[in-house]
Amino acid sequence: MSIWIRCVRRSLWLMPAACLILGCLCSTSAQPPPAQSAPQPVVQTPPAARPVGTIKSISGNTLILTTDAGSDVTVQLQDATKLVRIAPGQKDLKDATPIQLIDVQPGDRILVRGKLADDGKSVLAVSVIAMKKADIAEKQSREREEWQKHGFGGLVNNVDTANGTISVALPSSGEKKSVAVHLSKDTILRRYALDSVKFDDAKPAPLDQIKPGDQLRARGIGSADGAEFTADEIVSGTFRNIAGTISALDATAGTITIQDLVSKKPIFVKIAAESQLRKLPPPMAQRIAARLKGSSTEAQSSAPAPNAAGTTANAEQTTKPTTAPSGGSGSGGMGRPGGGGAADLQQAISRMPAATLADLQKGDAVMVVATEGGPNAASTVITLLGGVEPILEASPKSGASTILSPWSLSSGGGEAAAP
Repeated sequence: MSIWIRCVRRSLWLMPAACLILGCLCSTSAQPPPAQSAPQPVVQTPPAARPVGTIKSISGNTLILTTDAGSDVTVQLQDATKLVRIAPGQKDLKDATPIQLIDVQPGDRILVRGKLADDGKSVLAVSVIAMKKADIAEKQSREREEWQKHGFGGLVNNVDTANGTISVALPSSGEKKSVAVHLSKDTILRRYALDSVKFDDAKPAPLDQIKPGDQLRARGIGSADGAEFTADEIVSGTFRNIAGTISALDATAGTITIQDLVSKKPIFVKIAAESQLRKLPPPMAQRIAARLKGSSTEAQSSAPAPNAAGTTANAEQTTKPTTAPSGGSGSGGMGRPGGGGAADLQQAISRMPAATLADLQKGDAVMVVATEGGPNAASTVITLLGGVEPILEASPKSGASTILSPWSLSSGGGEAAAP
């Protein structure tokens, strides 16, 4: 009897546990499998944003930033937003200086870190790294001076990748001269984008990307005889030299169609904000034309060119190297005046008042240096020179436009100016 009672009591004690397990199993079998459960709402985290560009305007705690891609982004500053200032070329924030919003002005370059809004056009800033416009201008001025004193440019003849040497022909309307440019492991190599006229768009690129016919500019130290040059920095790019007459012009769209003298085909180019437009005064165009005629005559004869329109001295100067690849003191240093050649012309152009499309008309003769352009994109004008009728008449088939350089010695936009 006692044994039976103990068994009953044990059964009663096990029943709740059995019922609980059964209930759980029944409950589980009555619900869909986990893989088929109703989806739970996902909380979307706003994507991080790091827009970089130039401040367009400031209103209260709101900045309008024009990015390097050309679009405008609204930057909203918070009380907790950290603002710091760095010097151009600084690679980290160890020497960054804390600043206030009042220290930031339109024209300054900034890098914003924050959260991108749903519209993709505004950013809630967590931090702002600023580079002052005045600091950038000062750095550009120093770099331009350095490139002018210790730099030179020309057309690539040959590239010896095995020995790290580039043969570069100096631009000259007279005697042809080549310089052997030597690279070291520390030489900085950069290359222009296909459709950009801005130096700060030049990206690091290996030596094997440089091809014969490319424009190249080097900064470094030259030998005493001017035949050798050891480069600290090289910038290269593929550019187009065009000479012809304007067959169509759209000032509103900023486009020009040029009837090329060499190919006899129309070439369509566009004008960008950074494009340099100039128009030669007639006396200056006549002097350049006289030099071209004089150098052409001397190429056929050792006798001095006749003193007509331009002087014999001028003609003799063009037969000498226009720039000597020396360290850079005195005239004749790389990129400095030294004989009235292409370097002189390029610097004279940069000092001339800017022209506009309104100063040009159909039928005008022009010389143009432009970007290569992408597969489906028009070339962008780097330098356009009007008033060149006498020059093209003096040298209709010799590629007179090659006396123009693609390297602008004037200040430009962005962190670094063109050399």
